[in-house]
Amino acid sequence: MEHWVYKMSILGHGVSVNMDTLITMWISMAILITLAFLTTRKLDMIPNRLQLVGENIIKYFNKTAKSSMGNDEAQKHIAIILTLFMFILTANLVGQLPWKLIHLTNGELAAPTNDINMTAAMAIVVSIYYIFYGVKRNGFKFFFKGFSIDGIIITLVDTLELFVRPFSLALRLFANIFAGEVLVATLLGLVAIVGPLPFMLFELFVALIQALVFTLLSMTYISMAVKEE
Repeated sequence: MEHWVYKMSILGHGVSVNMDTLITMWISMAILITLAFLTTRKLDMIPNRLQLVGENIIKYFNKTAKSSMGNDEAQKHIAIILTLFMFILTANLVGQLPWKLIHLTNGELAAPTNDINMTAAMAIVVSIYYIFYGVKRNGFKFFFKGFSIDGIIITLVDTLELFVRPFSLALRLFANIFAGEVLVATLLGLVAIVGPLPFMLFELFVALIQALVFTLLSMTYISMAVKEE
């Protein structure tokens, strides 16, 4: 599963861009924006199915965020939490579309989350976000919350963990989505019609679970950062 790599020069430096990831990423965003527009276009006290799904998703994450960091903090961070979940879920599901029907000269289209560059970019955003709010809330003592003379090594490990945590999320998400697509592609080559169907259905479940895991752990890191204790 190779990428469609486009090379260009910016200020004399060679830059490589995975065009297949960019295309499916923009497709994912377009789908998400369209669904958001359709869901909120005509809100009613008696919701239709699409509005009901949207409200339940918001209620679930709002409730979870409140239990994790309190109502005031939850309202500050619920936007990025919901954005992470909806984008990752949509991006994962986009990978289940029949992209094999589109033949590219180089590479092939797939879920944008099967590119480590994509998941690493989200990890960097999460890392910068919760470190920024941790420092904003607690000052630079945020990096030394558990500091003690007897536990200098533990303190250093905890500080390093601040930067490592999101990247473990990135690797987990990338590995699961990539492995699933490779498995389905392999089965398509062996048994073209019936064989891949159970695994494709299972991949729909994996798409939801991986989006949920990435989002809930990101929420936990934000909660740990903004708490004073």
